[in-house]
Amino acid sequence: MTQSPTSFFATLQPQPADPLLSLIKLFREDGRAGKIDLGVGVYRNDKGETPVFRAVKAAERKLVETQATKAYLGADGNVAYLDRLRALLFAQPAPSDLVGLQTPGGTGAIRLGMEIANAARPGTRIWISDPSWPAHIPLARIAGLEPATFRYLDPATGLVAFDEVMDLLRNRAEPGDVILLQGCCHNPTGADLTPAQWTEAAAAMRERGLIPFVDFAYHGLGTGIEEDLAGVRIIADLPQYFLAYSCSKNFGLYRERVGALFVRTGSTGSNLAVMSNLALRSRLLWSMPPDHGAAIVEAILSDAGLTGQWQAELAEMRARIRGVRALFGKVPGLAVLAGQQGMFAQLALQPEQVQMLRTEQAIYMAESGRINLAGISLEEAARFIAALGDGQAATS
Repeated sequence: MTQSPTSFFATLQPQPADPLLSLIKLFREDGRAGKIDLGVGVYRNDKGETPVFRAVKAAERKLVETQATKAYLGADGNVAYLDRLRALLFAQPAPSDLVGLQTPGGTGAIRLGMEIANAARPGTRIWISDPSWPAHIPLARIAGLEPATFRYLDPATGLVAFDEVMDLLRNRAEPGDVILLQGCCHNPTGADLTPAQWTEAAAAMRERGLIPFVDFAYHGLGTGIEEDLAGVRIIADLPQYFLAYSCSKNFGLYRERVGALFVRTGSTGSNLAVMSNLALRSRLLWSMPPDHGAAIVEAILSDAGLTGQWQAELAEMRARIRGVRALFGKVPGLAVLAGQQGMFAQLALQPEQVQMLRTEQAIYMAESGRINLAGISLEEAARFIAALGDGQAATS
């Protein structure tokens, strides 16, 4: 008799399901009328739709008529797209020691930036806000970095705990550490640094030899396209930094996976080494970046009419998010939400309260209490507020 071979996969252990993906599945399978989804991080209009931008549709029609090939782009991606983003994001002319590469979404940019940070200095410590986007810490670990956290939100005021941020930058972090900051519309808290705070933080990072890593996923969804650039422009004066950019939210190109990584190397003499390492690692991670979404963004930003249309549509989205925040801001215990920015807010709910809202009210949100304000209609917002007991559950 022959023995059956041991399974090649016998040592693998089942991994916990992604909480957000599990939540999406639970919501989809719930047959109750009037159910509310506050979990998934996409923009929806008041009809519950995630529409395609009119500017995107126009750009796609243009591409159908003019795009001559679907051949590979090359490791750095759509160069014209990168040039348009440089012009949008950075004071002109951009510094000569700034290199960039197209990535599959903002997540690809973060992963690649962390890979390069670890290649430059293996095991580098990276400081990440607590709370932050749940994938930040796992991405750092899988790239080989050493994640550490710092307290970011003052729950009493709903603002950034800036004294603690500055204590990190002046005392706790060591020269060469990487500091991950979100450019605007902080996920999950909605609490952003003010321009004055960005200036103070940048000065401390320069003095201490710390390396900023800016995750810029919600550009244009806070105060405005130019206004949301305040922190990035301040950081861009530092000699070295990473900037991971996403077009998922502000162009509505979620499924097209459109992102970019920019790195300021500190010296034009380092450009070739950094760029060649970016190209090598991107080749091994995804080989070549997808083109369609980047071509759309390039077409929009290359045409004054389409740029204006995109800006107007983005302003409509921003106004709707502000309207929802204003509604929450009128509720005792939730007033801080009106002064925050972007799609997300962090409510002080316990997991059992989140479970109760799901079971009894068909209201779905992350166990952490993070809610997506950009995904809720005004009618749903009113019902959600009532379910919270006029905000008391959110502050207990």
